[in-house]
Amino acid sequence: MSRPQPAAPQPTAPQPTTPQPATPQPATPPRVAPALHAALEDELDAAVALRHALHRDPRLSGDEADSRDLVLGALADVVPDGRTPDPVADTGAMLRLGPPADSGTPAVAVRAELDALPVVERTGLPFSATGAAAHVCGHDVHVAALVAVARAIGRAGADALPAPLLAVFQPREEKAPSGAADVAADPAFVAHRVGAVLGVHVQPELPRGTVSVRGGPVNASADEIEIEVHGRGGHGGYPHRTRDPVLALAEIVAGVHHIVSRRVDPMAAGVITIGQMTAGSAPNIIPETASARGTVRALDADRDEMLAAVRDVVEGTATAYGCTATLTVVPNEPAVVNEDALARTVAASLGGRRREDHAGGHGRGQGNGHGDAAGAGEPTGLVLDTTFRSCGADDFSHYGDVLPSLMLFVGTTPAGSTPGEGPGLHHPEFSPDDAMVGEVARALLASVVAAGAALVDTTAEPADPLV
Repeated sequence: MSRPQPAAPQPTAPQPTTPQPATPQPATPPRVAPALHAALEDELDAAVALRHALHRDPRLSGDEADSRDLVLGALADVVPDGRTPDPVADTGAMLRLGPPADSGTPAVAVRAELDALPVVERTGLPFSATGAAAHVCGHDVHVAALVAVARAIGRAGADALPAPLLAVFQPREEKAPSGAADVAADPAFVAHRVGAVLGVHVQPELPRGTVSVRGGPVNASADEIEIEVHGRGGHGGYPHRTRDPVLALAEIVAGVHHIVSRRVDPMAAGVITIGQMTAGSAPNIIPETASARGTVRALDADRDEMLAAVRDVVEGTATAYGCTATLTVVPNEPAVVNEDALARTVAASLGGRRREDHAGGHGRGQGNGHGDAAGAGEPTGLVLDTTFRSCGADDFSHYGDVLPSLMLFVGTTPAGSTPGEGPGLHHPEFSPDDAMVGEVARALLASVVAAGAALVDTTAEPADPLV
């Protein structure tokens, strides 16, 4: 989920710190009102139909206007009188439900991504996309779930919420320029007096029926690197008359993959991947140049130290082979860092069962197309995980640079399957089943209520730490 930024190389910034002040903590975990819960369940069939429509006709980053209009059409009858959705980031939109911004009540924003990927889908679903774009990252599920939440709030009445909801349908998560960065800086977004931002992502590395919430870094920073080695070309039969950039590049690629094991604290997470190498025009010619492209990702490893180590290896190895080399760093996303206090608040509201205490049975059946309703005593019907994090990247991190933010992950791997072994995010065969719309929507609604209660509760006590 990372993408290059079309900006000139520049020094990377330090890892973002959690914004202050911290989100207050309500003394008792709030629960979704029964009428609001019932309204959400009533919306799920329509949300699944919307998911199908978005999935069947996807739009790439920067071209989401049709998807945005489809979403706004689905919300048209719950837009409060006298209001219109706000345009944002060119092809995105925002809708506020609850007291207006000038009321002084801070809003809880929820981000859902509109864009698809340039992938030819191979799911075989009856609503499969047939062109060169596809929703193989779950964005169609996220959008449909947020629409269901917004419609439920609109029907049940925004007074069922402790704080207003700002539904943000964001463009350009998958490609530069970052849609999240543009939304976070947009005066229209700032004017809504947002107090916390929530996001959610389906996650095939987690079992079905699981929602993961934890504080601290949960997705890595991601920077693209471009390496170009310059040597002296010549005949393959006379290598001593050349300075072989291909051999130098091969050693550079091997060397940078040792950085994490020898230059990064073993208690910190980071990863370097070289995904592309280019050199030569014929098998018997040693070329003048060879190049490679890759990514450097830092979860809680030091981002700048990793990039400095890459430069050491690139330049030093090239010199050892009689070549020269240039390293270009294209800054991308910072790490997604969940605010600890907000994570504790939301985790407390999502239910009592924890994944580490719940052996097996995580999967939920295909059900009626939108999952089973939450059971008694279980606000969402989901098992809470407090351990998951990954070196994937997401531009949701830009919200966390300016506001308390929280990214949740909802598992998609069904019972009987091992998480991570099936098609993953961005794979042509990846597509969560329709029941995920309901599971994501329930997790979002419970989180919105909890975050809103924390924003308006000025007598809050610290929640228990997540362990």
